[in-house]
Amino acid sequence: MENCLFCRIAAGEIPSSKVYEDDRVLAFRDIDPQAPVHVLLIPKQHYANILEADGDTVAYMQQIIRKIAEELGIAESGFRVVINTGEDGQQTVKHLHMHILGGRSMQWPPG
Repeated sequence: MENCLFCRIAAGEIPSSKVYEDDRVLAFRDIDPQAPVHVLLIPKQHYANILEADGDTVAYMQQIIRKIAEELGIAESGFRVVINTGEDGQQTVKHLHMHILGGRSMQWPPG
């Protein structure tokens, strides 16, 4: 999509701090991190949210999460994966993305 922030990042039009990239997905560091490790994983194909994505894409993204967690050293200690969907789910960018958060205790509520 022409005006989609994450599509523009995936196309290389907007710079990002890449963590992982292949022909299907891109992972990059969040510009407003909520944890010491805060990475966004997006499919390069535009889906507005997880409800629009096909199962193969979501399953592939889940496989890539393992690689990213291992590479960033959070696989052993643990991490959180968050998918915000829709307005009430606090989705701010209308492109499917998974937040990978780690590097500290992920207690709930935070604080």
